Amino acid sequence: MTLDELIPEERVFDRLRAADKPALLTALARLAAQPLGLPPAPVAAALAAREALGSTGTGSGIALPHARLDVLAAPTGFLARLNRPMAWDAVDGEAVDLVFLLLSPAADAEHLKALAAVARRLRTPGVAEAMREAGSATALRAALVGL
Repeated sequence: MTLDELIPEERVFDRLRAADKPALLTALARLAAQPLGLPPAPVAAALAAREALGSTGTGSGIALPHARLDVLAAPTGFLARLNRPMAWDAVDGEAVDLVFLLLSPAADAEHLKALAAVARRLRTPGVAEAMREAGSATALRAALVGL
């Protein structure tokens, strides 16, 4: 699965607002649950449980929250650029402004491959900067997927 397939245009949220990390995870769960036809509560619980294991803030203002859900048939991604950076307990202590959410089936080998592909792309020189400078959700997605 390519990044282009993993992140449909309608799953990109530009200038997303939230008071803090728990509120953002709840908002992302709600936004993700709707197109997947799921109730938001189990998605939020899965994200909170994963975050409790350790921060998904990878550094340089980027977070990769992720969870596995039995009810999913395939991995799916959601991308958000926040309206303002927020504390995330990232490995480098920096606030986060770019968030990629990955939801995958519980027994799916593609989960780690997808997560690694996104992380590699976000570490590519210039990608995060292009995402931060993007003028729209379409441009934000294009910067990540390499279009």
